[in-house]
Amino acid sequence: MHLHISPSMRSIKISSNNGFRVLMKIEVAARHISYRTLFHTILILAFVLPFVFILTAVVTLEGANKCSSFDCFGRRLGPSYLGRVDDSGKLVKDFYKILNQVITEEIPDGLKLPDSFSQLVSELKNNQYDAKNFAFSLRAMMDKLEREIRESRFSELMNRHFAASSIPKGLYCLSLRLTDEYSSNAYAHRQIPPSELLPVLSNNSYCHFVLSTDNILAASVVVTSVVQSSLEPEKVVFHVITDKKTYAGMHSWFALNPVAPIIVEVKGVHQFDWLTRENVPVLDAIESHDGIRNYYHGNHIAGVNLSDTTPRTFASKLQARSPKYISLLNHLRIYLPELFPDLDKVVFLDDDVVIQRDLSPLWEIDLQGKVNGAIETCKGEDKWVMSKHFKNYFNFSHPLIAKHLDPDECAWAYGMNIFDLRAWRKTNIRKTYHFWLKENLKSNLTMWKLGTLPPALIAFRGFVHPIDPLWHMLGLGYQSKTNIKNVKRAAVIHYNGQSKPWLEIGFEHLRPFWTKYVNYSNDFVRSCHILEW
Repeated sequence: MHLHISPSMRSIKISSNNGFRVLMKIEVAARHISYRTLFHTILILAFVLPFVFILTAVVTLEGANKCSSFDCFGRRLGPSYLGRVDDSGKLVKDFYKILNQVITEEIPDGLKLPDSFSQLVSELKNNQYDAKNFAFSLRAMMDKLEREIRESRFSELMNRHFAASSIPKGLYCLSLRLTDEYSSNAYAHRQIPPSELLPVLSNNSYCHFVLSTDNILAASVVVTSVVQSSLEPEKVVFHVITDKKTYAGMHSWFALNPVAPIIVEVKGVHQFDWLTRENVPVLDAIESHDGIRNYYHGNHIAGVNLSDTTPRTFASKLQARSPKYISLLNHLRIYLPELFPDLDKVVFLDDDVVIQRDLSPLWEIDLQGKVNGAIETCKGEDKWVMSKHFKNYFNFSHPLIAKHLDPDECAWAYGMNIFDLRAWRKTNIRKTYHFWLKENLKSNLTMWKLGTLPPALIAFRGFVHPIDPLWHMLGLGYQSKTNIKNVKRAAVIHYNGQSKPWLEIGFEHLRPFWTKYVNYSNDFVRSCHILEW
């Protein structure tokens, strides 16, 4: 294509390459337009028109309405910049239509999936895939990714469950070292409290705390936090109950690390004359029942359809299968009136709590004839932690549960409870507790799954007095988004859940509230490599 301009600048011709065919001829009068303007206009046309001709020819040959390749998408959009009708909206609608078809259709057998999105794009460029094949590949990749994420989530939950159920090497070492010390060191074997202080153990003018645990380090944190938070620690008595295998180590710890001025008593379950198989037949059945042991110690995946189970539901089921729930230590609180026949009031603490304020005012609370002073867990700022009703714990499809319980009844929490033992002794709470445990055993654990709280929720119905939630803050063991300001305000913080502060899976920002009460300079703690986090 050639451009010819006459010497007078009044005639311009655009001809073919061979010069025989004139494609365009323009003659302009000088009076109507300036030579300079005409020259610039023709120069622009000379560059633009060839591009327009070529693009129009290509689109016409390929068929604009039948265009399906991704390169063609660009050619369809390109002419819009040159004045043609913009059909990009139709393009989007066409692509949505293709996506809707892909959603409803089966993914073709043998579809080879790329390893990454960049590989997918590369293959599209090289092979000129059409939009439908692209959509199928993208859908298959997304489905595969969702399956992998789901499987990873379930694997993470299983690993956290095993981590929460196991004993860290450092804690196991601590128990063994202290047990050895009990047999070889007379001071570790000495009587605690000394004989002259034994009458204090049943003196109701003191504030009596009860702690049931086999975790020596956790027990030391609970006791130390009480000492440092009490306004009158000399008026505090701690009754630490542990199992037979941990008794020697627990005794050694408190004998070698006195927490004066408070008084600490350490007793093993084997030292309580009242705790016989005749008095606790249901618990004996729980520990020896093959089905129960298989449920708590067997394959935790067996019988679970992961495809129909959400990760949150699966996590709840795993937590319900913690072996601690069939431990006698976890059921001991239901026998407090018999274990401490001379005491009128006690505060029972779990081993995963930290005390941050003086708790002596708890003994002044008027329970109005009730037995159990506890916080309710059906209302509060934290909708995840404080939203528990009976329907969260019981299977209301079971006829016995549906007949006797209200699904919307408010639940309450274990962990920090003030018990009026005098009022308790006038009730049938223990008998009711045993009855429902037996019924759940008969129904093959179909009434409830989670631990010792459900039977207690039934047994204490009508005997619970709600106390201010500031006394007891829950959720530090499973709620990573816990409000730090609320943590600092609470009298007792509770690491209920899997993420205990002594485990590696504990939440880093919540752990310091617990570790501040660990004596990392202690020789036994250091020798067992229990390191400060």
